[in-house]
Amino acid sequence: MKRTITFLPDKISISADKDDTLLTAAAKAGVYIPASCGGEGVCCKCKVQVQGEVSTDKANLKQEDWDKGFRLACRSTAVSDVEVTVPELTTRGGKALKHRPKTTRTASAKALDSLIGKWSSNPPVRKVCLELSPPSMEDNMADMQRVLRALSHILPEHESELTYDFPDLLKHLPRTLRDGDWKVTLLLLQDDPLRIIDIEAGDTTAKLYGLAVDIGTTTCTGLLINLLTGEVLAESSSYNDQISLGEDVISRIIYAGRANGLKTLQGKVVHTINTIIEDICRQRIISPSDIAYIAAAGNTVMSHLLLGIDPKYLREAPYVPSVSQFPLVKAAGLGIHVHYSTRLFLYPCIASYVGGDIVSGVHACQMAKSDKVSLFIDIGTNGEIVVGGKDWMACAACSAGPAFEGGGIQFGMRASAGAIEKFQIHPETFEPMIVTVGQSKPAGICGSGLIAIIAELLENRVIDQQGKFQHHLDTSRIREGASGWEYVLVWAKSTLIGEDIVLTEVDIDNLMRAKGAMYAGYQTLLESVGLSFADLDQVILAGNFGAYLDLEQAICIGMLPDISREHFYYLGNASLLGCQISLTDMGRFQELEETRQLITNMELCENPQFMQHYMAALFLPHTDMQLFPSVQQKLSAA
Repeated sequence: MKRTITFLPDKISISADKDDTLLTAAAKAGVYIPASCGGEGVCCKCKVQVQGEVSTDKANLKQEDWDKGFRLACRSTAVSDVEVTVPELTTRGGKALKHRPKTTRTASAKALDSLIGKWSSNPPVRKVCLELSPPSMEDNMADMQRVLRALSHILPEHESELTYDFPDLLKHLPRTLRDGDWKVTLLLLQDDPLRIIDIEAGDTTAKLYGLAVDIGTTTCTGLLINLLTGEVLAESSSYNDQISLGEDVISRIIYAGRANGLKTLQGKVVHTINTIIEDICRQRIISPSDIAYIAAAGNTVMSHLLLGIDPKYLREAPYVPSVSQFPLVKAAGLGIHVHYSTRLFLYPCIASYVGGDIVSGVHACQMAKSDKVSLFIDIGTNGEIVVGGKDWMACAACSAGPAFEGGGIQFGMRASAGAIEKFQIHPETFEPMIVTVGQSKPAGICGSGLIAIIAELLENRVIDQQGKFQHHLDTSRIREGASGWEYVLVWAKSTLIGEDIVLTEVDIDNLMRAKGAMYAGYQTLLESVGLSFADLDQVILAGNFGAYLDLEQAICIGMLPDISREHFYYLGNASLLGCQISLTDMGRFQELEETRQLITNMELCENPQFMQHYMAALFLPHTDMQLFPSVQQKLSAA
């Protein structure tokens, strides 16, 4: 149940979820409350006066403050509608500081339904229970033929096309039939023809699971799905173990060329998937052998490495994959810890650097059915973009690097507990307001937090448009560190890792390169099909942190185009969503081929305009401020 929280004296109201702390709600509303411990209740800077019922604890709040009605915003959740008064802040000299309400993101998550539509429960595998008559001297038909005869009575439309796995199924068939006293459950692959791929003793039709997997360059994520209902039962993610051998796809292609390099890389990603499976099965107390089908998607390099295919020629002109449409394979044959019968479907790729993860996302949001001109953006280690609609689509890729997922940043990390995800700064004291994932002690910075921090520092003139710190500001948080000038986000005493968490100019430069590559990619692709940002009807954001990205902040740093905010839609992990849909609904799955055939690839590295656009974008937000009128207005006001 939603609660309305009104922040005074700003008079800003927000509808908050029941689990949102007052600090989280303030961050969403753009209301500044000083806080640096991430929600541990240690720094006690976020004390506010509350009128209304809240669930809270005293933490380290002084008794005299408690008696006056003060509560810690990071430790309090609203039980009913409440009013929260943020105390007036003063400088060290006692001068009052002014509050500054901020603009918050305007795109609504409700737009998601209109993009992805509905899907039914019609998975690629199904179960059928059979009660067979046991063999006798009068009816001594072979076991397999007995099963086929009984199945054809239940599915007469498939009688002439029934087939089965050989030899794995036959190895287990005789024993299973007799262990089940001739009552068994068949697992059927809804292929052409219909294929029996497993047999279980008894009636197990109430248990049918599938796994959707996004094989990211930096992070892999899995969803366990009840294929009977389409319900998501569990989720798990993990760093791709290949990252120890190279942070980007180019370095992994090079590593694959070493002795045993390809085998090592394949083993790393398989181990990562197995780790995810183990975690998911532990959550639901099931066996990995209960997973009947896997739908996976990854970029072209990740797909090749998973299948053990040499990716060498993906980085050499004319950049041709070994295969673009992958056959259905037995997952156990790759080393994945599932039943021997479990099939793995891998989304097809388009080109060397536009892979199945993009096809999966475009498939999920139904661009191939839309009359609108859409720009699909997958924000990750490799930035991929697609523009078009139901009549045509063009795609391209640009290497953004791992900065958006915490890589290449001194204190970068995945969006897990302790990662700084929301950040605001006071324009006079330069003191931060920090919210971490899980409301725990800060441990590092995730991708969305990095964007928030740099946008705030820019808007408040703590850094200039070249990403350099203003050394003259009256704050101890700006200092010269081992890697150059830096801003102290959290002092060591308030962190989980026992050392100062800082943002350096090197970190900012890495982010500028990543966002510059993305923006140059949009511009170049649009120009190549005769369009501009003004021609777009919608911009669809995907990627591991697309759903958590603050739109205004992403535009502020020049990562997204400065166009009407109503055009933006959040899809989150679109690669995983496409796998989920394909796992659940054969009808939607069959639309995939039409989507794939519509997409034409364009190589940005062959386009001289790309490098010009890239160099122009290595600025906050851009060297051409006419492209960012709203940001220009903010910076002028500051």
